[in-house]
Amino acid sequence: MPDPLVAPRTPARAQLPAGRRLRNGLRASARLLLVLALTYLGLLAVTFFIGRVIPVDPVLAIVGDRAPEHVVTRVREEMGLNKPLYIQFGMYLHKVAQGDFGTSVLTANPVMQDIARTFPATLELATAGILIGVLVGVPLGVWSAVRRGGMVDHVVRVMGLIGYSVPIFWLGLMGLLVFYARLGWVAGPGRIDVVYQYSVETVTGLLLLDAALGGQWEAFGNALSHLALPAALLGYFSLAYISRMTRSFMLKELAQEYIVAARAKGLSETRIIWRHALRNALVPLVTVIALSYAGLLEGSVLTETVFSWPGLGLYLTNSLQNADMNAVLGSTIVVGSVFIGLNLLSDVLYQWLDPRTHSR
Repeated sequence: MPDPLVAPRTPARAQLPAGRRLRNGLRASARLLLVLALTYLGLLAVTFFIGRVIPVDPVLAIVGDRAPEHVVTRVREEMGLNKPLYIQFGMYLHKVAQGDFGTSVLTANPVMQDIARTFPATLELATAGILIGVLVGVPLGVWSAVRRGGMVDHVVRVMGLIGYSVPIFWLGLMGLLVFYARLGWVAGPGRIDVVYQYSVETVTGLLLLDAALGGQWEAFGNALSHLALPAALLGYFSLAYISRMTRSFMLKELAQEYIVAARAKGLSETRIIWRHALRNALVPLVTVIALSYAGLLEGSVLTETVFSWPGLGLYLTNSLQNADMNAVLGSTIVVGSVFIGLNLLSDVLYQWLDPRTHSR
């Protein structure tokens, strides 16, 4: 028997002829691809012109300030920087399409190779952080909405305010001082101790997973100890936002008429909250979680710097300090691509969770 509190799926889409459904699907796919192409083109245009307006000469960054003039001129011609901007932009698009972001001045490696080496560390840290944020933030937000105006609600709101107000680098320094230097509960900066650094075979780049696959449980425990504090810090930062938004969405759902009807039918409060109200609140919450995850992947620069975490954020920071524009722009493109991909994923999940958004 269908649940009277959940709106049934509309049959209008199923009644359309097969040919029309196919055409509608092709149109939707074409629109999606066009939007993605324009968004990515805009991202590349922004990164290209940022690289041209920043007062850092990429030629001098390569050959040095004291290089002879004829060497500077030759390198500038080889890099195509003497050509008009539209031609340079075309060359830039061609290289990016091939996955060529140039060579890093700092490491002398291809930028794509450096990103492939550092991004898994950021992915591991951000994934642990968002898991903490979701697993703690969503229940806290639900509890806060249910106990609106009570002690729990005030505590959750204060936690969220602190998470928004206190600089994340300060929390990181205080965390190292208390939990590492004073109490010794966690390992210090870095991703793993030197004694285990070269003993774990790299398979996925995710250190915890690689250590578990290799059965190296001592290295796994050491890596987990290093991960605990920065992941908890990012998790707290994300749960401050997720709990706040969950509370807002839940308050809106709990004020709806179907909740009143459910209570009138005698359904238990637990079932009303977790099965019906939260289920409907998950529709907009998915977008919040996806963008929070993208924000952790992009915004962990300060955290990685404080904890000497060898991820994309630390790589980007070192590149900025050394005027390594190829590395900076390549990292920016990767981060932008992550945002675009997660935003697309959230749109797909949004439509899957809410059939009313389907095209007819």
